[in-house]
Amino acid sequence: MNNTLNGIIAYLKSVKLEWAKITWPERKQVIAETLAVIVIIFLFTVSVYLIDIIFKAVLGLIQQ
Repeated sequence: MNNTLNGIIAYLKSVKLEWAKITWPERKQVIAETLAVIVIIFLFTVSVYLIDIIFKAVLGLIQQ
């Protein structure tokens, strides 16, 4: 039991040390990258929608 407790304490101490080494991005960078992701997702969604419209039109012509 004592070994397990010592192991947990050692683990938590190492987590604390590693956490202190993290370099967090600046707020400006986080906002810019978030906006870039949103724009990319929007463009991808629009392109999939346009491809869907094209396929519907082509299949509609084939069925006639």
